[in-house]
Amino acid sequence: MSLIEPTAGAQPAETLGVRVAEHAAALAKLLVSVAVTLLGLAALTFFIGRLLPIDPVVSVLGDNASQEAYQKMYVLLGLDKPLWEQFLIYLKHVCMLDFGTSLTTGHPVSEDIARVFPATLELATLAALIGTSLGIPAGVLSAMYRNTWFDHCIRFIGLLGHSAPNFWLGLMGLVLFYAALGWIGGPGRIDFMYEFDVHKVTGFYLIDTAIAGNWEAFRNVFSHLILPASILGLSGLSYISRMTRSFMIEQLSQEYVITARVKGLSWARSVWIHAFRNVAVQVVTVVALSYAFLLEGAVLTETVFAWPGFGRYLTNAMLAGDMNAVVGCSLLIGVIFVMLNLICDLLYRIFDPRTRQEQS
Repeated sequence: MSLIEPTAGAQPAETLGVRVAEHAAALAKLLVSVAVTLLGLAALTFFIGRLLPIDPVVSVLGDNASQEAYQKMYVLLGLDKPLWEQFLIYLKHVCMLDFGTSLTTGHPVSEDIARVFPATLELATLAALIGTSLGIPAGVLSAMYRNTWFDHCIRFIGLLGHSAPNFWLGLMGLVLFYAALGWIGGPGRIDFMYEFDVHKVTGFYLIDTAIAGNWEAFRNVFSHLILPASILGLSGLSYISRMTRSFMIEQLSQEYVITARVKGLSWARSVWIHAFRNVAVQVVTVVALSYAFLLEGAVLTETVFAWPGFGRYLTNAMLAGDMNAVVGCSLLIGVIFVMLNLICDLLYRIFDPRTRQEQS
């Protein structure tokens, strides 16, 4: 027995080592894939910025600059170097989070993004909470009561949120709830009288005013935030509810749901406990992607509501031909999408047993 026991104990250790090596290889492969994707994204944004018919020298100096001043600025910006060398210099600066100086504000683009991005993040986060908290139950109930009046109402709301332009909904909302009824705050993030009462700790005005205990300013911030967040949340609700409904319809036709019903399990428990559990990871993926689209899609909403966020900053930069800001913002949006896709992929690997079996 003493000769067999070490062999029996060595087998699990060897198996564990193989599994660790497999997981390490899978992680390395994933990281390499992310690195290649980010490199391709950086190359895409760089070359698009170079191919656009906008002269960066003219954007800096204006149309009336002399030929001598033009040539000096041309060399100063590094445009006299070969394109591959310009790209390497660009990569070096991007790795240091240096996107150059914004022509519209005169500040480094990274500082501008750090200043305006919390406003967009707060808006998109509340919109995502609204869309998720309403969209998932709506999608599940729509699948449960398929082809009923409730299902038709949910699908109509989803169609409205998907097809109606955000800028039109924003204008109509301001006319009705702000101008006519006076239920909400107007354009902007906060009334001017409360602007200097907010001690910016996190950059999220709702959290900062709550930390300070300034509930009057908190209510004012919320009154400005609720309408644009609801309009953005409607588009998220339509996407999440539609996808959740599709996932659930497929699951409700499976034999295990019919078996659960035959065994006496209630319809609600069969749906929420058994069927929804099998689509939970897919729904999380949809929510994550919806959140990324909300961050990107806040451009028009922020313009309508004069929201001092990332989308409005990007719009002003595009109108002014500020390519440093445009390229920096585009790269950030791409990184957000890549990171959220990476998180979704990791969630699949963690919570879906089928992916673990495929890896092993």
